Amino acid sequence: MTTSRSRLLAVLLLVAVTITGVVTVSVASAAEGEMRWGLHVTLAAKWLDPAETEAFSTPFMVLYAVHDALVKPMPGGLNTPSLAESWQESKDHLSYTFTLRKNVRFHNGEPVTAEDVKFSWDRYKGASATLLKEKVKDVQVLGPTQVRFLLKEPWPDFMTFYGTSATGAGWVVPKKYVEKVGDDGFKKHPIGAGPYRFVSFNPGVELVLEANEQYWRKPPSVKRLVFRSVPDDTTRLAMLKRGEVDIAYQIRGPLAEEVRRTPTLTLKANVPTFTEWLVFTEQSDPKSPWYDRRVRLAANLAIDRKGLSDAEYLGFARPAASIVPRDFQFFWAPPPYPHDPKRAKALLAEAGYPNGFEAGDLTTDNVYAATAEAVINDLRAVGIRARLRPLERAAFYKADQEKSFKNVVRQGSAAAGNAATRIEAFVVTGGIRAYGGYPDIDGLFREQAVEIDPKKREAMLYRIQQLMHERAMFAPILEPAFIAGVGPRVDPATLGLIAGHAFSYPYEEIRLKPRRP
Repeated sequence: MTTSRSRLLAVLLLVAVTITGVVTVSVASAAEGEMRWGLHVTLAAKWLDPAETEAFSTPFMVLYAVHDALVKPMPGGLNTPSLAESWQESKDHLSYTFTLRKNVRFHNGEPVTAEDVKFSWDRYKGASATLLKEKVKDVQVLGPTQVRFLLKEPWPDFMTFYGTSATGAGWVVPKKYVEKVGDDGFKKHPIGAGPYRFVSFNPGVELVLEANEQYWRKPPSVKRLVFRSVPDDTTRLAMLKRGEVDIAYQIRGPLAEEVRRTPTLTLKANVPTFTEWLVFTEQSDPKSPWYDRRVRLAANLAIDRKGLSDAEYLGFARPAASIVPRDFQFFWAPPPYPHDPKRAKALLAEAGYPNGFEAGDLTTDNVYAATAEAVINDLRAVGIRARLRPLERAAFYKADQEKSFKNVVRQGSAAAGNAATRIEAFVVTGGIRAYGGYPDIDGLFREQAVEIDPKKREAMLYRIQQLMHERAMFAPILEPAFIAGVGPRVDPATLGLIAGHAFSYPYEEIRLKPRRP
């Protein structure tokens, strides 16, 4: 069954639910003081452990609840003091010294110490772990509440990689507890320092948390959080309308229109620092059609980005010309790709494919199968015949990091950072989700990483992005809108409260309206 047919059936089911009030999933309405989310993804156990944070934003949906970081994005800014009340960069740019807040404790009552910070750093193996470990010479515990990071050479992006959601390296876990229960035991029952304590986890289905009344920042107002995986978007919306969830993530297309028409619901749309694109995994293989720049350029010209934004995101999404979000520091604005099927066909003919070619699979995270199918239809219109291959999110990201996909992959990321963090993960040879690379780009990246002069760094990062564009390394699609349906109990919905982030955190800021008698 195609995704468009599935979407049609979803709309018909929604009509039936609206008329009859019947839906196959039956869950009691949330209790007083409890808030529920209908998630578009399957909950993964690895998201409970900061050490395994991947190069996308979804794990932070859990991390912001259970755990805390030395420094993290908050409504006050990209690098907001959290477990660390302050930090100082040395004059020679070779060290960063953090001073921890006093009397901050993990959920089991143990104090958060500098030893925990060093331990969390040592065990980190997620996004950009290789780069971080290459750049940092040593982590020194100066006392119970003071820790110093020594760099091998000046690295102006240290706080961008360490203190934002570009990585999970700055999130702190309790050393004694992890050593006692092991990594697997920690995922089964995580102990953190965040605003909510772990209660239960049904892998792939549901995560339940309760308020940590001793949270250093402020006691949460909502006493219990329930995150429920509901991959089917029609079911998520039906649950929202019945009061079984308070927020339903990723409601798109006709279903988003239904939210907008429903008086008791609110449609919340924001555009986080999120881009999605096609990566041509075989562009370095002379035997592949994707080796020819003209073919890659043809794919870019085939995509109707505005039409896709209008259909899937009600026009809230922004057509993209780069994999780097336009709101990132050091973003270079490339010329936008027009929707030009005629020119795309001419380029294919010049490249030796007047009748097009069989492009194999276009693999995607199944959350974005509708987007991928729309792109496939555009590609087919010019002769690039690809097949949709949607995978469950955890399986997709595992295989993507292992670089096991062939042909074309729909990638995306809403991780925070700047142009350098996005390039490191997806463009530079050896990046966690980079398929190959180019030596001159790798060299420029190494040079900019140690350049202290912001203008010189900017020039080098601009040049990298220019080369990416000139070579048509990717086919940028959209900077998607993150559209959610919000129920009548939520006051206010904190969606988008942190600039560039999509989800409902910081959770301690959430309020629920009193139930009406």
